[in-house]
This record gives sequence, structure tokens and C-alpha cells, in this order.
Amino acid sequence: MKIVQILPELNEGGVERGTVELSRELVKLGHKSIVISNGGKLAPQIEADGGANIKFDVCSKNILTVPYRVYGLRKLLKELDPDIVHVRSRVPAWLVYLAKKGLNFKVVSTVHGFNSAGLYSSIMTKADAVICVSNSIKLYIQKQYHTSGSKITVIPRGIDTVQFNPNKIDHSFVGQFSKQYDLNGKFVVSAVGRITQLKDLETFIRAVAIVKVSMPNVKALIVGGVRENKRGYFHSLQHLTEELELQDQVVFAGSQSNVAEIYALSDVVVNSSKKPESFGRSVAEAIAMNTPVIATNHGGVLDIIRVGIDGFLIEAGDADALSRQIIGSMALKFDGFGYIKENFSLEQMVTRTMAVYGRLA
Repeated sequence: MKIVQILPELNEGGVERGTVELSRELVKLGHKSIVISNGGKLAPQIEADGGANIKFDVCSKNILTVPYRVYGLRKLLKELDPDIVHVRSRVPAWLVYLAKKGLNFKVVSTVHGFNSAGLYSSIMTKADAVICVSNSIKLYIQKQYHTSGSKITVIPRGIDTVQFNPNKIDHSFVGQFSKQYDLNGKFVVSAVGRITQLKDLETFIRAVAIVKVSMPNVKALIVGGVRENKRGYFHSLQHLTEELELQDQVVFAGSQSNVAEIYALSDVVVNSSKKPESFGRSVAEAIAMNTPVIATNHGGVLDIIRVGIDGFLIEAGDADALSRQIIGSMALKFDGFGYIKENFSLEQMVTRTMAVYGRLA
């Protein structure tokens, strides 16, 4: 089977990582995997894993260039002659929708987020089959677009249990990283992901300030890249840290590739997002590393966290509750790896995605 995945870019993010992982697994299964995007730092990995990487502007929202790009994409897809085109975002979905006339491939979409309802977002429900990354997303699109349940398959994002395996930690990285940021002997609380307002890192930082009163050895790691248009927000977080006198407690570690090791060296991971997460990949990855997670009480994380077993839920913006649960998380002991492998593994995601493809091809 020849499968084309299309997404805007191949930079940092859960959608991008999921695309790369699925491409790699498709190749392993003997399928032809092609990824079309506007490029990015993860693009070389597609070819390194045996897939084909094609750079094409499926990212720009400039409506004036749509006819030119539709023509170019139609020509490209006609040459590729795929069995399945898997669209992972709205701009690519619209371009494929407009380019498909007369071509025989089937279209699969994955709805990755709670996009604002309307015509622009409705394109994700017009595919031949729709994948939702959580039950929350399924309920959302059914409410907004009355999409038939027979068309929808819930497939959580797959966690790579080879990479996220507590028995396969790079201990040299852990030692070096811990020394660099003075983590040894500290109670490490981490927040992992791109730095954006939606992550509500202000609440995270304020909770750390409260925890510090009873636990002076607390150390907070904020791990994630900062896009240019988020620099102002990033500086506001730095100022908040200074205002609360947390310069010795809060570390901005930037984007890191050894994410599994960071989860493993953390005592607890926090996801304090204001907006419901479509799935909560960082939550599942952290639990796979046997690290408890505290997350806001909405979205896809409700499918993952077992309250009182591997984590807790709080209301968005409640720094007091977050601080209490950070301390309470010390008592949690569990086999997170076994739980994630059984319910949210990459293998299961690939198997279920291939079943969707197989029904259409």
C-alpha cells in the first residue's frame, strides 16, 4: 500500500512526532510511506527511516496562493498515485479536497485538536474516514458537525514504548543534565512542551512558589522551545519567576531531545493547560516512565490518568490545588509502563490505523 501523510510542517510537536513515527512503522511493515510538508527539522528523519520526504507549501494560509498550490498538489498526487492520503491539519485538508477531483485515492483525516467550529474546521470531517485522538475529540466533532459515528475511529496517539521505557534510560545524559541544572537531591517537578499561553505556565510557577514554603528543595523544570511570536510570553514567565523569588528553583531548559530521560528524572510531571488537550501525549509518555502526572480536568487526559493511581486532576488555573497535588504525588507508586504499553502503545496505534486504511483501500 502507498500512503501519503500531509501536514503543514515537520518541526517540534506531537502531530509531527506522530507522523514521523507512523512513517517509520509503515516502512517496517513493507508499505510505501511518503510525507508531504513545508519541511522542518524532523524532515530528514523521514528519509533516514526509509520513507520519502517531499517539500511542498501545505502550510501557508494565504488564500491568494491557493489556486497555484492546488494545481501543484494535484499534479504531485497524480504522479504519486497513492492508495491513501492522510491529512493531519486543516490547510492540507482543504488543498487535498480541492485537488482530488478525478483522482482515485481515499482520504483519511486525523482530528488532533478542539479547533474552533465553523466551515474552515469542518473540512476535517469530510474525509472518507475520520480518526479522533480521544473520546473528547469524537464527542466534540459529533456535536459540532453531526459526523456519523460509523465514520469515526478513536485511535489515541501511540507512545513509542521502545523510546519511553524506564529500563532503557541514557544514564549519562541524566547525570550530565542533573549536574548542569543542579537537580541532584532535589524534588523535580517538570512541565514539558512548547512554551505558549495555553500551557498556563504562570499557574505552574505560582504552584511551585507555594510548594517551596514546605519543600525548599523543589526544583521546577520548564522544558520546551519558544517560537519567535511567543518571546513576549516567555519573558513574562521569566519576570514572574523573579517576582516570586524563584530564580534558584525554576529552570528554563529549552527544547530537549532526551524527553524520556527528563520524565524519568522528574518526581512529577505537570500539564496545567488552560485549553483541553486533544490527547495529552506528554501525560502518557511520563506515565510510561513511571512518573506521576497532574493535569487539568478536561480533554484527552481524562482517557489516560487513573486518578489516585498514576496522577491527579485539577481545575485550570488553581495553583493552590496544583501545589497540594504536587506534594501528594510523592505517595504514588505504579507500573505505568505496563499500563501504557497495553492501552496506548505505538504498536496499537499503527495496527488500528492500518485497519482504517484497509477498510478503504
